[in-house]
Parts: sequence; structure tokens; C-alpha cells
Amino acid sequence: MFKTLKPVNVILIALATLLLIKAPLVSAQNTTTLSKTLLLEQSVELTSSSINTKTIRVSFPVGFKTPWHTHEGPGPRYVVKGKLQVVEDGKTNTYSSGDVFWETGRLMSVENIGKDVAELIIFELTPAH
Repeated sequence: MFKTLKPVNVILIALATLLLIKAPLVSAQNTTTLSKTLLLEQSVELTSSSINTKTIRVSFPVGFKTPWHTHEGPGPRYVVKGKLQVVEDGKTNTYSSGDVFWETGRLMSVENIGKDVAELIIFELTPAH
């Protein structure tokens, strides 16, 4: 009723079993996954059905402070590197590398208060002309 296995067949079966057991572990270690993190969420009331978007990179030398100014439109801002102090609408906030904040487009000033050049990415939403 039972067949006797040759030693070679036993070794092959054992190796195949080990490979099947190890295979999921090896493939799990080699799998890369996508990482997704929400940095900022903001409701926006659009003033027009047609919107122009701008992406602007700004470099701030050490100690540089902008004059009081406004932007044409609101939008998220991403600090690429450095440390910035932002005064907007009477509120003062400090943002560092990796921070994201929402700028309203109201009167503001930005100052590099870090020890190195600071960089900011501005995503601006404006009515299309």
C-alpha cells in the first residue's frame, strides 16, 4: 500500500517544502509599499469657475525679511528647508523644514529666522484672467 521513496526523492521533497515555506518570507521582505500622509486639508470657496494655479519656489537669504505684502490668491505653502517666521492677519507662526501651512492671501510678512538659506514652495490659486 505504501511506496518506498528513494533517498533522492526524499531530499527533493524536503527542498521543495523548504522553498515553499521560505518563498512568502522572501517576497514579503522585497515588497515595497506606498506611504501616504495628509499634510494639509483646507476648504476653499472659489471666486471664479476658472482658476489659475501657480507653483513658485522662493529662497530667503539668512536674516531676510519681506516687506508687508499680499499674494494674488491663497494656497498651501511647503517649507523645503530652513526656518521661517510668518506674520499674517495679526498672527505670528514659525515653520520649519517639512512644515505645510495655509496662506490666505491677506497682508503678511515672512522672515528667515534660521541659520541657513530657507526655501519655500508656494502653491497659489488665483482667478484666471
